[in-house]
Amino acid sequence: MTELVPGVEFRFIETNGIRMKIAEIGEGPLVVLAHGWPDSWLSWRHQMLALADEGYHAVALQMRGYGETDAPEAVEAYDIAHLARDIAGAIDALGDGRGHLVGHDWGSMAAAGAAMFHPEKLASLTLMSVPLTPRSAVPPLSIFRELFGDSFFYILYHNEPDGIAEAEYDSDVRGVLSRFFLSPDAARHDPEISEPHRRAGGWIGRLGAPIEPPDWLSAAEFDEMVAMLEKSGFRGGINYYRNFDRNWELTEAVASVKVPMPAMFLAGDQDVVIMGRTADDLEESMNETMADLRRVTLIPGPGHWVQQENPGAVSESLVSFFQEVDA
Repeated sequence: MTELVPGVEFRFIETNGIRMKIAEIGEGPLVVLAHGWPDSWLSWRHQMLALADEGYHAVALQMRGYGETDAPEAVEAYDIAHLARDIAGAIDALGDGRGHLVGHDWGSMAAAGAAMFHPEKLASLTLMSVPLTPRSAVPPLSIFRELFGDSFFYILYHNEPDGIAEAEYDSDVRGVLSRFFLSPDAARHDPEISEPHRRAGGWIGRLGAPIEPPDWLSAAEFDEMVAMLEKSGFRGGINYYRNFDRNWELTEAVASVKVPMPAMFLAGDQDVVIMGRTADDLEESMNETMADLRRVTLIPGPGHWVQQENPGAVSESLVSFFQEVDA
């Protein structure tokens, strides 16, 4: 792995009762990077090098349930309180007391949890792809069921019983990741499943296989991501999704309190997660949850994997924001 990201070193830390693998490089103020689903510390490879070059200690977490990091059995062990304590404990274990925190996808939600429950640990907060929006009036899964009914929706699929989703993904790790790690304009073969009803099948068949791999992910990098998920399986990562309603309950007490630290939101403007919202739309929503939202940046062109699709723009945004906060 070190040959993929020269200079990066690996070790294990103890945090919140689990053994977590981390990748780190550089010296200086701490920057903690939390990946999403179904991802890896490796998604931060470009940012780690850029941050180290600018005088930061960059640490990418291998989140609970992934790779060689511990993967508890209980579904509840993947709720927002556990994820937030993982991050707070990692900051303590790294000896800095406070750090800049960056999260992408589910890492963004975990980072938001850390900001809500452990604000004293954060020098700043950067959320990527998934914004911190006001708490819904009713549990999220009931909203999704109302919206999608009997049609397939991946979050509801991940909440079906008997481990159906992870069984599908574990059976073809390379196939599912090759369909996920693509840019929005990537050419695909026709999907095998076009029927929208859930009974027609799982998710892989609904995603057309790529005609060519993305130019922003080398074969060696992709092989490493496949190997990581073949080691751990998908169950831990999918358990994050099984806590949507539990997280809604756990955050009730802090939902009315704006997170206090300097904050930034960053995404590709073609990311399906932001649902076509403009920077102004996102800023208006997040101003209800953040006391010091400094900027909302939508990078033209990339989709969901923004830190890999346009690593230079993401790294530049992060460094600029941290330098502003540290000044």
